[in-house]
This record gives sequence, C-alpha cells and structure tokens, in this order.
Amino acid sequence: MQRILIFGNSGSGKSTLAARLRDEQGLAHLDLDVLAWLPITPPERRPLAESGQAISEFVAAHENWVIEGCYADLLELAAPLATEAIFLNLSVAQCQANARARPWEPHKYSSRAAQDANLSMLLEWIAGYPSRDDELSLRAHRQFFEAFQGRKRELTEITDRLPS
Repeated sequence: MQRILIFGNSGSGKSTLAARLRDEQGLAHLDLDVLAWLPITPPERRPLAESGQAISEFVAAHENWVIEGCYADLLELAAPLATEAIFLNLSVAQCQANARARPWEPHKYSSRAAQDANLSMLLEWIAGYPSRDDELSLRAHRQFFEAFQGRKRELTEITDRLPS
C-alpha cells in the first residue's frame, strides 16, 4: 500500500513530483489547493471541516494515493492513514525559479495571463516561507515532518529520481 504526503513551500515541486508518482505508480492524486480555498475573490480558506470531509472521501475512495500541498493543518488530517511523507525543503531561490518556470495550471487559473498576473504576489509569498508562523510555513512543515510516524524523507533538491 502506498499513501504518500508531499509538502513544502510554493514552487518546491510538490505538484510535479505528485504527478510523476501518480503516472509511474498508478496512485490517485489529490492537490490540496483545489479544496483548501473557497471559490471567491479575494481568496478565503474553506472551513477546515469541509476540507477534512473532502480528504476523508478521497482516501476512502482510493487504496493507493498521493496527496500534495502546503497546508499542514490539512496534511495532519490525512497523516494517520499515510505510509510516507516527503518534505520538499528547497531554498527560497529555487522555489522562486520554479514558480517563474511553471507551466500554466488550468485547475487553478482561468488562463496563462491570469496565472502570470499573480506571479509577483507568489514570489513574495514564497520569500516569506521561512518567517511566516502559520500552517503554510517552514515552521509548521518542520513540526509536521518531525511528528510524522511513517517513512519520511526530506529533499533539499529535486532530481529525476527519488532517493531510496
């Protein structure tokens, strides 16, 4: 059974790694971004209970899965069922470079132009990762990683192959 949680800063490669594992290992894939936010402007977090219900439905529907996101509070809901946690702890500079190079994400943005219009805010958000003190911060991710009881790996760079 494979039930993997992937987390880290925005731009760390969570979605890319999760998609690769989905394709290579036939895992169901859940991007927490799609259930963490209400579909309103300005963005507002969905109530934790609603997001938790969606996570519960996903894990109940799939034996093998990968869940990725930067929300430590949501990851904690799936952690008791997970077999592995992968912490993508890349440098802020690498995450920003990845954000600049990312392809259009149609499940998050209506157009490439809309995604690009958000880039400067995203780069600032990425830069604040080490100093924030919320569920989307380095501090929260470190605490989650240290407390996780299953197999865990911390990667400080992304290569074509995951270390064993």
